[in-house]
Amino acid sequence: MNKKFKRAQVQKCISDHEALKNSLIAGRNAVEKYRNEIKASSDSLIEEELIRILSSIPVEELNRNKNGFRIKSLKDSGYNTIADIAFVSAGQIDAIYGISEESAAEIVAAVDSIVKETRKAVQIRISSDSRTPGVTRLVNAVSYYARSVVYSEACQEILNTSQEIVEQAVEDLKPATTLFRWIFTFGSSRKRALTAFELLTGMLTGEYGENASRAIAELDAVLNSDELAGWNFFNTQTARFFSIVEEINPGFLSNDDVVYGLPEELADSIKDQKIFTEGLNCQLRRYQEWGVKYILHQERVLLGDEMGLGKTVQAIAAMVSLKNTGSRHFLVICPASVLSNWCREISKMSDLNAVKIYGADRMTALEKWICEGGAAVTTYETTGFIRFEDDFKPDMVIVDEAHYIKNPEAKRSENTCRICSYAKNILFMTGTALENRVDEMISLIGILRPETAAQVKEKIYLSDAPKFRESVAHVYYRRKREDVLRELPELIEKKEWCTMTPEDIEAYSQALNSRNYSDIRRVSWNHDNLICSSKAQRLLDIAEEAAAEERKVIVFSFFRDTVSKITELLGDRCLEPVTGSVSPERRQEIIDQFDRATSGTVLPLQITAGGTGLNIQSASVVVICEPQFKPSVENQAISRAYRMGQTRNVIVYRLLCDNSVDEHIVDILENKQNIFDAYADKSEAAQEMTEIDDKLFSCIAEREAARMISRNFWRKG
Repeated sequence: MNKKFKRAQVQKCISDHEALKNSLIAGRNAVEKYRNEIKASSDSLIEEELIRILSSIPVEELNRNKNGFRIKSLKDSGYNTIADIAFVSAGQIDAIYGISEESAAEIVAAVDSIVKETRKAVQIRISSDSRTPGVTRLVNAVSYYARSVVYSEACQEILNTSQEIVEQAVEDLKPATTLFRWIFTFGSSRKRALTAFELLTGMLTGEYGENASRAIAELDAVLNSDELAGWNFFNTQTARFFSIVEEINPGFLSNDDVVYGLPEELADSIKDQKIFTEGLNCQLRRYQEWGVKYILHQERVLLGDEMGLGKTVQAIAAMVSLKNTGSRHFLVICPASVLSNWCREISKMSDLNAVKIYGADRMTALEKWICEGGAAVTTYETTGFIRFEDDFKPDMVIVDEAHYIKNPEAKRSENTCRICSYAKNILFMTGTALENRVDEMISLIGILRPETAAQVKEKIYLSDAPKFRESVAHVYYRRKREDVLRELPELIEKKEWCTMTPEDIEAYSQALNSRNYSDIRRVSWNHDNLICSSKAQRLLDIAEEAAAEERKVIVFSFFRDTVSKITELLGDRCLEPVTGSVSPERRQEIIDQFDRATSGTVLPLQITAGGTGLNIQSASVVVICEPQFKPSVENQAISRAYRMGQTRNVIVYRLLCDNSVDEHIVDILENKQNIFDAYADKSEAAQEMTEIDDKLFSCIAEREAARMISRNFWRKG
């Protein structure tokens, strides 16, 4: 081989390896680069929002506590808002005419205090509806990070396994890089150089070169993608997106309460609880990991997380962790409406074998589960058929929508309690543990820990709420969306007060005259032809606006005939409605069809059938056709769409009629919600809640009839 040619080959060989090594190092470092970018861009969003808020606070706020600061002097110098003065030194303030050095120091301290408190309250909401440059920068950084991890790790692996060999071979080959050195290279050194050249040349064209080039090329493809790829990642892998941000910059998404409200002593005992997630096919959020630790450590608990926080995934993760430590039998008891959804979620989120115990084959399925193990799912109605031998112990029983067994005398409560008596680990789940009366929570706690129920029952009417909450903390755990999901898009709630049409008034007056309470509640919907309905006309407008904004709509009504009329009114844009007569399997099929449907599609649901247990994040518009008697019913319905995984702002429209019974129900509903929030979420005074039952509603209807007559309203219509 020509020496000159060979030297060129040698130099090219070394150069190619050096370039490949540098590319691999850059690929390895890409993850760290985007980790830093995620931290910087998220911090920048916080600072931008902080400044925006501070800019809305007038400088006069400094004298709220009558500090006597010379505000006029500050304003004359251009300091009109707290933002203007937030990053100014005491020396600069001291230079203002009329402000002393001591006063300047006090002003800086006061400003710092306002800034500190404001920063704690800053919340950043990220949604597809707000693609600002700052948010897009963060979205892209997370997308690049998440999609480049596998290739970056591949680059690191290639460097780990091959770089020492390459570097040694390059060192052996260096004598051949120049004619002078090569002339004076003899014996074993020359032989090593020739061997090194062959090795390095072969590596470039062999597995090393191919793997390195592939990893670098695939990484380059990720890093050269546009912002549409970033937003696509956000929309399709929302949970992973926020998990990454939470991991890299925890303060961006959550407050400083890392134990999420638990008493310090209890939190200390839980924090070291191990979770074994092998076989869990989803990403747990930090608050969800803590929830799983709580479930496993406490063994018999009521998880009352607000709807949309992922109680199901926490339950599945707890089962997976127990399976990884030797447990085999898990049983989920749930309403029939969510039976199929539970089976699907278990199969999707874990490697657990989901066994449906339901219908004609229930006994065969039960025997198979007892023999083979897995995660069995059954309904409250089916519990009456389930019997265990005395020596059989399910490793965990999970009771979903546990408020279904609030009445200890009900048959399903008796059957569920009998099954739970066999298990060491019991998890009750509900977002509405209190629903209408505080006693209901005590009833559920009594099944799990009778001694605790007996103790707290004596304290239930005390006003010492913190003490009460501490008493139940080891068995009842509730977290609110705003406390742990600060990144959820905005929830926009609108009361749509509709002016009744003459036809509405006529139908309403007839219902009041006849004391037909069902028709009274269905104000504006009790027409054969909804073209006469003021609420229906508003619903049509909402559906049109949603289609124009590329949104999907879910519509809830308590009444099946209202759901049917809406389905007919909306025609082709409407899917098959979900009512109480639809089987759980068909219900899930309809939801899947809705998820795949185009923007503008509407899904009507009977609120008692579709308001619980279903995940419908593909919808971002919720319409409630009439006010419900319980706050929890409306909250559950809204939470079908406004939950973890939602990427758009959710708009809730409550259709209401002026000068109708709707006004009375709304007033009572709001009072009920205030009581529920005060006790369930803040554990203030424990007090009995009111509810709208038939007797109360008849009184409302009588008052409404009298009011209408006194105002001569019907004749005016």
